[in-house]
Amino acid sequence: MYSGKYVFSQVLSFVDKYEFNKCVKRYNGNKHNRGFDCWNQFVQLLFGQLASLNSLRSISTCLKAHSHQLCHLGINKWVDSSVLSRANESRNSQIFADFVTYLMSLVRPLYANSSIPKIDIENEIYALDSTSISVSINLCTWAEGKYSRGAVKMHTLLNLRGCITEFILITDGKWHDSNALDVIPFYANAIYLMNKAYVDFEALFRINNAAAFFVTRAKTSMQYRVIEQNFNIDQNTELRTDKIVELTVAKSKKLYPQRLRLVEFYDSQNDNLLVFLTNNFDVSAFEVANLYKNRWQIEVFFKWLKQNLTVKKFWGYSENAVKTHLWMAVCSHLLVAYIKQMVKSQLSIHEIMQILGTSLFDKTPIRELLTENTDFQVMKNQNVKEQLSLF
Repeated sequence: MYSGKYVFSQVLSFVDKYEFNKCVKRYNGNKHNRGFDCWNQFVQLLFGQLASLNSLRSISTCLKAHSHQLCHLGINKWVDSSVLSRANESRNSQIFADFVTYLMSLVRPLYANSSIPKIDIENEIYALDSTSISVSINLCTWAEGKYSRGAVKMHTLLNLRGCITEFILITDGKWHDSNALDVIPFYANAIYLMNKAYVDFEALFRINNAAAFFVTRAKTSMQYRVIEQNFNIDQNTELRTDKIVELTVAKSKKLYPQRLRLVEFYDSQNDNLLVFLTNNFDVSAFEVANLYKNRWQIEVFFKWLKQNLTVKKFWGYSENAVKTHLWMAVCSHLLVAYIKQMVKSQLSIHEIMQILGTSLFDKTPIRELLTENTDFQVMKNQNVKEQLSLF
């Protein structure tokens, strides 16, 4: 008798297989697949991410133990870890990168109306930063980091409305953060929040020419001349100065010939004077400080990614295998974010990941699993009261 689909099979039903196969055909991914195609590779890696498994051997062992249930899970067959490893090594990781790009375009509109703490402006707001993942330089010889160590960097542009990734670039650890500004697309009227590592005046001027805005921290070595200053500053708000300046060093002025805005804000909690640099002259000085404060959300995102998805220990060591692994981690996050909106769940993405991780072999309808059944709760409370009244 039919008793429902497994939760993992229900998760797969939210994945557009047609769009995935378009990415596969683009790079001829199924050439010489020998019965184990890219879709099966994707499904098994997704299972490993949702189940928080630390190795390909763990994925293979778990699926083998449930071999009689695989067709109901949406998996054609289990394969040995060596087969999965070879697939990660040889199949173009750009297949999964392109599918992540598709998922971004699918999920982004669903969170377009999400609010940002203490920000009441309609512009799209992005935070840009990178996170480093340490690796063994002996195993990942391509991933050179600082001080003769191995590292992989994931440069991320995060849309703060819903904390959805907008752009991701995976490089070795030596790749400087500011180089990401050369490949990131800039949108008119959008605001980009960055730390000091991204102060590259040539790149910042490209943002300005794209009719976009940036908010970053000014370096202490920056030399400038004050053109105009706002003296109407309330010191009780921790704001100190609001100036319009222009650069004075010849090279810097050539790279950024236009005026900039300098806002000084005193962080009393950490006893630190923060100097913000921006090309936005329309928002208030206090909003500039609040915008940069929200840049911290990308740090929270990186922490969540490392705590809730399998990214600290890679399932392979070649460049292609590592990139495939990281793209699948991002894909898992976007898929959960999409499911959250589709079932209209009030739970956080973190909570949904925890529930799915322990319910993959459950047959509860996913909408019931991820939403609070208020009618059931009222009935349950009523039954409890009736039972108590008997005594």
